[in-house]
Amino acid sequence: MTDTQFKVENYLANSFVIVEGKKNANNFYIILKGKVKVAKENPVVATEPYSILGPGDFFGVVSCMSAHSRIESAVALENVSLISVEREKFGLLIQKNPAVAMKIIRFFSRKLRDFDQAITNLTFKNVAEEDPAHLYNIGEYYVKKKIFNHATYAFQRYLQYRPEGENRDRAIQRLQSLKAPLKAPTAGQQVGMNRRYRDNTMIFCEYEPGEELFIIQSGKVKITKIVNEEVLLAVLKPGDIFGEMAILDNKPRSASGITFGDVEVLAINKSNFESMVQAQPQLATRLIQLLSERIWTAYRQLENLMIRDPLGRIYDTLLIQIEKQKIKIDSKQSHNFEFGTTELINMVGLPPEKGDIYIVQLLEDKHFVLEEGKIICNDLQELEKTVQFYRKKSAMERKREASKNT
Repeated sequence: MTDTQFKVENYLANSFVIVEGKKNANNFYIILKGKVKVAKENPVVATEPYSILGPGDFFGVVSCMSAHSRIESAVALENVSLISVEREKFGLLIQKNPAVAMKIIRFFSRKLRDFDQAITNLTFKNVAEEDPAHLYNIGEYYVKKKIFNHATYAFQRYLQYRPEGENRDRAIQRLQSLKAPLKAPTAGQQVGMNRRYRDNTMIFCEYEPGEELFIIQSGKVKITKIVNEEVLLAVLKPGDIFGEMAILDNKPRSASGITFGDVEVLAINKSNFESMVQAQPQLATRLIQLLSERIWTAYRQLENLMIRDPLGRIYDTLLIQIEKQKIKIDSKQSHNFEFGTTELINMVGLPPEKGDIYIVQLLEDKHFVLEEGKIICNDLQELEKTVQFYRKKSAMERKREASKNT
């Protein structure tokens, strides 16, 4: 795969190929020859402290395809030869070698699943096993909330996937009382790979096995998860892809997809997915960009959760918003966050009474003001430095504790 359109770079043993934190990452690498060690200065949970990669392996894809700063460093363990792939040439790479795209997509889907699990564990402490038996509990939740169409869907899917399950009779009784058929009707109006759904319709439910990913053609879709209460994870718009995790790693859905207004989607199943990636490299490029952005966001959430001081987490939450929007960070550069203190406390996940104490401390910082209820930072570079201080402080505390325990 040493195509002349892709540059081959050689590095001597012990030299850095990429450096964590470096901005403007517009390429990634595939190893042709030799071994590379990839590591993070302060590894987050759900990641190995480091990994040793060899020929055929790749690194730097997340930061390249999401256009964010490098989230890891890579050092040549011996003299190495690497193929450098620039972001704009990714489609060309897939056309020439579709197997590379599938390898990256599968690797990303596993990594994202691990990150999501870790975030749920750290945030909510209690996480149910991904088992279709839980569909019954989802149905009961929606009955209590009097959202009967979602309850119906969950009970029907429970009977479909757990026909002899312990709640079989109760699920049948529920559906009879809701005057609903025991078997789920066909999903939406179908024309080939296109589907239309009416407003507030469940496209799929968390815990049900998945066989399709969806690309939104028109309308919006809410992605939700029930953790004691229904949590809104995202609102997706035309061009967005969702449901890809289920078809990539054969696990039940980790969240529900619910229409927000009338929606038209393109449904792609497991059998035609690989051939579609080959026929339409732009689909694979879009999917890898999407997965890269999600992995970057999940990684930053885990980094945030590892900051022990709640005030440090508040600063970092503000920095994440800047990084997400890819706003250039300069000295004395100001930014209006367009949200207030209540939204910020919710983002960090602090109870209001505790959050208010830290908001007072934030507003004592001369680089922050509240104008017309909106938070404004008047020096983004200072915000970045403050976050680095809190990260280092937490990392030092963890190291001290680790040395005490050894």
